[in-house]
Amino acid sequence: MPKLLIVFCSLLFAIAARAAEQPPMLPIGATAPDFKLPGVDGKTYSLANFADAKILVVIFTCNHCPTAQAYDDRIIKMYDDYKDKGVALVAINPNDATGIRLDELGYTEFSDSFPEMKQRAKDRNFKFPYLDDGQTQITARAYGVVATPHVYIFDQARKLRYVGRIDDSDVKTVKSHDARNAIDAMLAGKPVPVEKTKVFGCSTKWATKNEDVKKSLAKWDAEPVTLSTIDLEGVKKLVANNDEAKKLRLINIWATWCGPCVIELPELVEMNRMYRKRPFEMITISMDEPEKKDRALEKLKELKVAATNYLFTGEDRDKFMEALDAKWEGPVPHTMLIAPGGKVIYRHTGEIDPLELKKAIVGYLGRTY
Repeated sequence: MPKLLIVFCSLLFAIAARAAEQPPMLPIGATAPDFKLPGVDGKTYSLANFADAKILVVIFTCNHCPTAQAYDDRIIKMYDDYKDKGVALVAINPNDATGIRLDELGYTEFSDSFPEMKQRAKDRNFKFPYLDDGQTQITARAYGVVATPHVYIFDQARKLRYVGRIDDSDVKTVKSHDARNAIDAMLAGKPVPVEKTKVFGCSTKWATKNEDVKKSLAKWDAEPVTLSTIDLEGVKKLVANNDEAKKLRLINIWATWCGPCVIELPELVEMNRMYRKRPFEMITISMDEPEKKDRALEKLKELKVAATNYLFTGEDRDKFMEALDAKWEGPVPHTMLIAPGGKVIYRHTGEIDPLELKKAIVGYLGRTY
């Protein structure tokens, strides 16, 4: 087959695959596709649950997206402002959690799995239904969801009257309250002023993206793992955290002979992959004896700990503990978050609670771009 024909066929296949991945968006005037989806409250919802509403607002949103998180408060306020005016609001997560790379989770402590949806809804005190479509994505495909958040507003006959963004800015001053303008016009019996707007946010994570996730994991797993030595002065410098890079520094003290240390290291590896594109770095310090350095390196390689790894070579453990953290009594594992300038914003002795540590990281780094 001629090379030009091969290239042309490959291009056609790529275009077809792209088209299959992103279904067409529901057009203005279309009837709302029905759904049957589980909610975080343990109930199953369909359009019938909102039959009495004059207006139905369907917002496709998610846990992990910085843009979606930036709109949380506005979605909550929209629900509060209109719930007694005959307007029903339902949020639907369109994303397949297996299609999300770890480095796409840099602004959140949650991915988009159903259990994590439940936790986030609890943390944010969602009063409206929050439904999971990530298992099949049938609803997301029927609506043609492009990004999170993506709003669809239907009249009492469940005809689409508005589709697009919530407003024109996620983190800056809002100039155009598009979704609210549509609702207000519909409640007043007037035409929607602008029926369709562009959307912005994180792209829908279709299940087909899980191949990219596998490739990224394989790439990270192949990263080199090294182990250097560090003395007491080096430890003091780490804790001072006065580097020009001004990164939030996670320091984990561990040892190969410590069961909980080894158990939690994969969780820390995952966090490092999540947050390291931001001003964040992970450092491990092994408390193994210097002559056991090869064993410590072997374990780090086995667990894919591609971070800045040290083994303490000083003889005085008391001075080490005092230099690292005067509040640390000595047991391992011991984990700290140190802000630029040396302020300790998190410390924990014993096996970490991953969610608690992620919340501390994101609480410092921020949840939006």
